[in-house]
Amino acid sequence: MISHDVRPGIAVVTRQTRLAGLMQRWATRGAAKFQMAQARMRLLSDAATLAPTVLKQRTEEEFNELEIEDQTYQQAISELTRSLDFGLPIQTVDRDFLPNFDFARFEVIVVIGQDGLVANTAKYAGAVPIVAVNPDPARFDGVLLPFQLHEARAAVDTVLKERYMVRDVTLAEVALQDGQKLLAFNDLFVGSSSHVSARYKLTTPGGSEPQSSSGVLISTGAGSTGWLSSVFNMASGMAAWLGGSVPQRPQLNWEDRQLLWAVREPFVSRQSEANQIAGLLPEGQNLIIESLMPQNGVIFSDGVEADFLQFNGGSIAQIGVAAQRARLVRNV
Repeated sequence: MISHDVRPGIAVVTRQTRLAGLMQRWATRGAAKFQMAQARMRLLSDAATLAPTVLKQRTEEEFNELEIEDQTYQQAISELTRSLDFGLPIQTVDRDFLPNFDFARFEVIVVIGQDGLVANTAKYAGAVPIVAVNPDPARFDGVLLPFQLHEARAAVDTVLKERYMVRDVTLAEVALQDGQKLLAFNDLFVGSSSHVSARYKLTTPGGSEPQSSSGVLISTGAGSTGWLSSVFNMASGMAAWLGGSVPQRPQLNWEDRQLLWAVREPFVSRQSEANQIAGLLPEGQNLIIESLMPQNGVIFSDGVEADFLQFNGGSIAQIGVAAQRARLVRNV
């Protein structure tokens, strides 16, 4: 039963294509192509020996691919919005406006991929169910995009009729002592915005110590096969090289009410220790990290560095399993 005080609607979350991003920056297709050619000249080791006609041809091919990708996505948005004609208001929301958008007055959110767009939307969706649609199966694997375009209307209809099933995905949450909070679908990063070492005091259920490292990663089950897996790859590779056994990695399901954390490249000195490097964090327990950095300390989620909390000296972060879950509608 619809319980909103206002008439419910459907929120459709979209993103900017790569071509749209280039056009926003360079204004014209000619200027965008020129910049692509210049970038290719800088990146390709054989660019200096390429004939101008060959370089131009390669740039044209790359630009044509961007145009096809953009056209496919725009057509998918048009097809999707036409299919969602339930007599309800439809509000399109660009990815850049997610942090400031109020989803509470909507009955359902439809995200038209990629996977990262679903992860970013889930942090701001609250309890509103999310129907995730793959706009371009030829380009996107769609791990978080269970619905094809032709299935979107039926999926939304099940939500409007309250006959849907969801997959409740565990989120991570960080809260600062001043009340600022940030959610993560995949992972949180606590560290420095530059390549210098991050300095902080880490407190876990097992104890407390000052550390200096490349930062701390805190992962959900959904994110445990992403960025955090690179930390395990490094640890496993070092163990194998040194002749030791490679232990089995912990496995988390998306629904598991616990997090997995790891310290990246910890450094031991007179002022820093490395006794607490990784662990599981069950619901109800927290990591507490106190910044010892005079500047450039940051906390961001899901790899979005532009959406961050400042984490400089005096800031204390409490990190744990979030009460809020992402509610992803299942394709059954």
